[in-house]
Amino acid sequence: MGGKSEKRKGQVEEVAGILTGKKSLESKGKTDRRAGEAKEKVGHVKDKVEKVAEIAEGKAGKIIDKAKDASRRK
Repeated sequence: MGGKSEKRKGQVEEVAGILTGKKSLESKGKTDRRAGEAKEKVGHVKDKVEKVAEIAEGKAGKIIDKAKDASRRK
């Protein structure tokens, strides 16, 4: 289950637990909500890391190309 859907499911369970007075349902909802929030944050971090890796790969490729050109000129 994705982070957003798990977060929403948890929110619904948490509210249902509060409304019905069922502490176990409320606790399960809080746990699911927090797990969903964590998954969302991990997803954001993963996206940022992938973006930085792509940029670094591009820069490394340019440096390698420059080094190859310089070695051919000798």
